[in-house]
Amino acid sequence: MQKKIDKVYEEILEEITPTQADRAKITALAKELQQKVARACEEHGVKATIRVEGSVAKDTWLRKEPEIDIFMRLPTTIPRESLGEISLEIARKATEGSTQVERFAEHPYLETFIGDVRVNIVPCYEVKRGEWLSATDRTPFHTDYIKKHLNKVLRKEVRLLKKFLQGTKTYGAEIKTGGFSGYLCELLILHHKSFTETLRAFARYTQRITIDNESYYASRETELQLLFPEPLVVVDPVDKGRNVASAVQPQKLYTLVGAARAFLKTPNAKYFYPPKAKALSAEALRSKLENRGASLIFLTLGKIEAVPDVLWGQLYRTKRSLRKLAELNDFKVLRDAVWSDEKTLSIFVLELEQHVLPTVKKHLGPPLERKKECKKFLSKYAHNDGVVSGPYIEAGRWVVELQRKDKDAVEFLKEKLKDGGRNVGVAELISQAFREKLRILVNSEVIKIYKSNGKFAEFLTGFLSGKPFWLETAEAQC
Repeated sequence: MQKKIDKVYEEILEEITPTQADRAKITALAKELQQKVARACEEHGVKATIRVEGSVAKDTWLRKEPEIDIFMRLPTTIPRESLGEISLEIARKATEGSTQVERFAEHPYLETFIGDVRVNIVPCYEVKRGEWLSATDRTPFHTDYIKKHLNKVLRKEVRLLKKFLQGTKTYGAEIKTGGFSGYLCELLILHHKSFTETLRAFARYTQRITIDNESYYASRETELQLLFPEPLVVVDPVDKGRNVASAVQPQKLYTLVGAARAFLKTPNAKYFYPPKAKALSAEALRSKLENRGASLIFLTLGKIEAVPDVLWGQLYRTKRSLRKLAELNDFKVLRDAVWSDEKTLSIFVLELEQHVLPTVKKHLGPPLERKKECKKFLSKYAHNDGVVSGPYIEAGRWVVELQRKDKDAVEFLKEKLKDGGRNVGVAELISQAFREKLRILVNSEVIKIYKSNGKFAEFLTGFLSGKPFWLETAEAQC
């Protein structure tokens, strides 16, 4: 088995390890960008230290996916509320002529493309270790730590882990993905010493994984658990009060656990290079929806003016609220999801057991031993026009059968969201979009959108299937 695994690794590493020519190109571009950002800082009268950070600085980048992070270490005299605005002006000046996208983490930063190379220009404060004024202040210390501890062999292992996470859609700490960051990958390899051992550690996962490379919490497990309650904890070596894995959504952790088990059982290069998603034809989709036996509700909305990280934060918050709203009204939610092109279209999906409920519902009252509560229950329901049957005693408690007020999920959601739904937990920007133009579609009513938007079609095909591609790969080799 190990020979088979090693063969897969050799194949992947040949593809993802930068050549000398690749390194020379990226190094030259990074140096040029440093100089441009430095000149833009001078023109704005801002004193700054310009550094290359991230995977390029640490030599853990993937050959066909270079990403250059240029950090401006700015004086602490610049007010916190002005940091983003000043840095964006400088970044725009330094990358004039390139496509520019404003991104947002704790504060705004600029993303641009120089040819096929993604470039992030990010501000932080020039501070001493531990005297953080913003989240990005730690990054230069992260870079120095990894460069000191990561040797050439371990850098290969990091590349394998990154590529595997990309293949299983668990890579990326941005809000949209909620997965593993590059820095987290590096720390995992530093701890486990290899890609294979990292996978084995996740394959053994039961309830919690804790990694403390610098032994800050040696013999203080209780304190560590109180401080970091998440299921995956990797203590930041440069800041013992921070969990590097805090952005990893539980679903991404569990996906990695399953994928790791499958790969170790049936190693295959397909885990690193998943097959391209192929959408069902419109006719096949219609048939699938009509014969599914469940109801899919689609809440569609148009353009929302927000940077991607803010948009996805509000979409996910609203998705949780919509699920809770449906469940509190007895609609059984099988699954839910949200898709967006981040420009003109966002769609929430609720898969319900049924979107039209029975007219009557059973309502359980208190057990007979609770006399006071029984008295209140009987006074409310003994002569209530909404009662279809009862009150009667069943299994030692009072019960009534009531007329259901809201039976149709579509009508129920329209009523609850007609004012934007802020009072039921809908996020502010989404609430505004709901008020302006909300469409609610059921099952095959979504086909017009499906046919006109290929990316949504791929998403919905994958959602309906539900099975990750790597499970297909594992089954094929069993």
